[in-house]
Amino acid sequence: MTLPTEDQVREALKVVKDPEIPVNVVDLGLVYGVEILEDGKVDITMTLTSVGCPVQDLIRADAEMAVSRLEGVNDVNVEFVWTPPWGPDKMTEDGKRQMRMFGFNV
Repeated sequence: MTLPTEDQVREALKVVKDPEIPVNVVDLGLVYGVEILEDGKVDITMTLTSVGCPVQDLIRADAEMAVSRLEGVNDVNVEFVWTPPWGPDKMTEDGKRQMRMFGFNV
């Protein structure tokens, strides 16, 4: 069985967007960690821009669906953590550029 790489998982997650912010979760810096186990399970540790974000379940479902499409993936687990807290400093340069295009000051 061929397992995906961390880069492939992160690339797959780029289709997942926070509906309140028009940037994907990878470029927003919300994905803190990816672990790919030999049995095809992928554990993703991520955060959201704020605790109690009303779209948490939607983002989890979208992330699970996006990664489950990769070859070799049998199960996806998304865990939300709040430490360290998210801040604009976690964004990629591409994410910051996208935010500026939408009028955000980052």
